[in-house]
Amino acid sequence: MDSQTTLFQVSSFNFKLKHLLVVGILVLSFSVSFLIRSQPANYGFELNEFDPFFNFRATEYIVENGFSEYFQWHDDKSWYPTGRDISATSQVMLHSTAAITYQIFGGNSSLYDFTILFPAVIGSLTVVVIFALVRLFAGTTAGLFASLLFAVSLPIIIRGSIGWFKSEPLGIFYGLLGLYLFLSAIKSENKKVAALKIIFGGIIMAFGMASWGGNQFFIIPLGLFILALPFLRKDHKFLLWCIPLFVGIFLLISGSFERPGLSFVFGLGGLTLIIPTVFLVSSIFIQKISKDENKIRNSLFLLIAIIVIGSFLVIINDESNLLPLPSFRYLNAINPFLTSTDPLVDSVAEHASTSIHLSFLFHSVWMIFAGLGIWFILSKKISQIFVKNDMKAFVLIIGISGVYLSSSFIRLEVFASISLIILSSIALSILTKNIFKIKFFGIKNYLFKISYVVIIIFLFTLPLVFPESGNWISNADTPPIILTGATSSPPTNDWLDTLEWIKLNTPENAVIASWWDYGYWITVLSDRTTIVDNATLSTLQIQKMAKMLMSAPNDSWNMLKEMNADYVVVFLSAQKINDNLEDKLYVLGGGGDESKVIWFARIAELPAEKYLKSDGITGTNYFHEQTMLGKMIPFTTAIYYNPNTQENSAIYKPGFVEIVSKDIAYDSDNDPLKLVYASPSFMREKGGHMSIVLVYEVNKNYIPITPLT
Repeated sequence: MDSQTTLFQVSSFNFKLKHLLVVGILVLSFSVSFLIRSQPANYGFELNEFDPFFNFRATEYIVENGFSEYFQWHDDKSWYPTGRDISATSQVMLHSTAAITYQIFGGNSSLYDFTILFPAVIGSLTVVVIFALVRLFAGTTAGLFASLLFAVSLPIIIRGSIGWFKSEPLGIFYGLLGLYLFLSAIKSENKKVAALKIIFGGIIMAFGMASWGGNQFFIIPLGLFILALPFLRKDHKFLLWCIPLFVGIFLLISGSFERPGLSFVFGLGGLTLIIPTVFLVSSIFIQKISKDENKIRNSLFLLIAIIVIGSFLVIINDESNLLPLPSFRYLNAINPFLTSTDPLVDSVAEHASTSIHLSFLFHSVWMIFAGLGIWFILSKKISQIFVKNDMKAFVLIIGISGVYLSSSFIRLEVFASISLIILSSIALSILTKNIFKIKFFGIKNYLFKISYVVIIIFLFTLPLVFPESGNWISNADTPPIILTGATSSPPTNDWLDTLEWIKLNTPENAVIASWWDYGYWITVLSDRTTIVDNATLSTLQIQKMAKMLMSAPNDSWNMLKEMNADYVVVFLSAQKINDNLEDKLYVLGGGGDESKVIWFARIAELPAEKYLKSDGITGTNYFHEQTMLGKMIPFTTAIYYNPNTQENSAIYKPGFVEIVSKDIAYDSDNDPLKLVYASPSFMREKGGHMSIVLVYEVNKNYIPITPLT
């Protein structure tokens, strides 16, 4: 029995053994992907991170009220008092796709549970899409390698694990599917089939844009590819209608959504496709009227002219702002040398710059195989057999551009992963086919090929299990953030307990003030109105919240009164360093609000040195005694300790750690705030980590007392 053996027949299609092998490997890829992505469920079946809670709420609104109400929804429970226009400020297709799939496949499951599973299922199904995409370039073997690599890719998994009901999994699914349909169309010899694929490809690509803003980065390699097509293809009549059709449909559908909307279509994003399309049409016309020996030269002149004019317009636009510009994070991806002057952007962890160390952690040996893939593609002798003509150009474009774009933000490492997966799978396919062509006599032939298979399996599994504490599986095996408060601490129910307490013990119309990190949690799980949240729609409002936390208590109380806030929520990360019941000592710091003081100060445009010691961590006396946040932290300095020399000091010295003891400042009706709830960790007597969530009630009857001078 060989791979061509027919197993059964359906109509005119013969299902052969090789098809069964393909299906088997794809099922394996899906299963491995889903199992790895499901690990956070071991800690609790919860939504993960922050945005998924809002996305669940928005999806729930569609399921309960329908699409017409959703597109008219002005949410009064967020960004109090102005509220939020949801469809204009959201990734609509994420909510729409999830709502539709829930109504079809949800059965008797709750929507909350469905949205927890949704990213893991969609992310795992993407192994089939990337298989089909890479198969276009380099055949079935390369496609199967791509599906396996995608299944275990760390950056893709950690941004698409169970509970990660955010934009990336669906955006990547739609983006890769749109690419596949587009490239499959321009490879098709059947023009009617090609037209259908072009139309659906444009629609799907637009759906991807409306699912995740990051899909703009799929457009860049597409634009570059369109620029290259007049030099690569001879069937110009086909290109004259299929490329404008694809771009037109994509932009028309994208513009029909409020986000990305017309600002994208007529901004730099849309021009990334419009200008290459205009060049393609113009170049084909120029080549048609040019002599054979001058066709390429004249097209190159036109391309140079467009680049020069485009660069000039970009420079002019930088000063005049005639065209809508993408946000800083998108511009920074195009130009990694841009530096942010916005502390709010800098304070977001996923906006941190990547590094060689992190890149190797994320991609391991696939970086080497990707380089080998580029070498194979550039080798005429090898590449003509496996990757041909225009597909070769696209592989190189998406391979290089993906790595380049990911150099700015850790979040964009998913694009580096896609690029490296494509290049590595091509390299592995070429290596495998050439290895299996080599013939030895007798048992050496089998030993040689078995050794190769063993080596490949070893390389596949190595980053999954090594090193013990930093492998891909262990990095994906993390608890939902709501159980850790976005710290590296062990999971607890402190946040869940607090949010339940707020829901059951505060008025339904209560307004909650907190740092924006916790806004979505409070709105969704407590069903209460918040002033700021993770959408970061208003920098001024977030800045005002930072100023409230860092101001003198009387001033802060006046700000809270102006905000009409009823309660204030703060989160602290601490470590109880002993079990001595009489002498309870703690160390603060670990990712709570006590660790964000430097960002509060910068965002509020206040001098950080006024609030923090020279180490940038330890609070000054002024911070502890003269700021609202300092007074809300229910601890006071006991001593300073040097862990290296084991010295104690009554005053701060460089290298010393602040040791604190419990001291609740606001616990009476005479204070501007009153502590009304502390999560279980605060009351725990045993040593170890404490995730402390505190709820303070704003004293509306407080009379500010002017301190004596």
